[in-house]
Amino acid sequence: MVGDPDDAATFVERALVLNPNLAGAWYASGWVRVHRGEPEAAIEHFARGMRLSPLDPQTMAMQSGTAFAHLLARRYDEASSWAEKALWAQTKHMTSICIAAASNALAGRLAEAQKAMARLRELDPAMRIANVKDWAPLRRPGNLARLEEGLRKAGLPET
Repeated sequence: MVGDPDDAATFVERALVLNPNLAGAWYASGWVRVHRGEPEAAIEHFARGMRLSPLDPQTMAMQSGTAFAHLLARRYDEASSWAEKALWAQTKHMTSICIAAASNALAGRLAEAQKAMARLRELDPAMRIANVKDWAPLRRPGNLARLEEGLRKAGLPET
């Protein structure tokens, strides 16, 4: 996206017009929708990508994106479920771990949230609330605030 989700959306929409059966374009479109704050569209686009290519090496990333979209839509149970699916495939995927921590914390499951946070802190001891916006460039401030709130409740330090 190189910091511009609108341009990214234009390019991915063009790719989908050229080939609506390109799973990778649906994958990219899902992430663009997450960053633009369009969780329902993101979920639909990731689902279509997974249907088109059920054995795709990027399935784990599409599951993680689906988890992120559910978090943005405030469906924390679904978010944590999708994050766990992604983590079954790749146990050290940072985005999936963050979403598992935040969604479990926001759902009130602090033990699970703290377990995910311990894994995150082990993999990236420098991770802080202050730098969440660097790896999650969410367009809508409320979405970033929700993610930060969940990570804060899970135990991520401020600075």
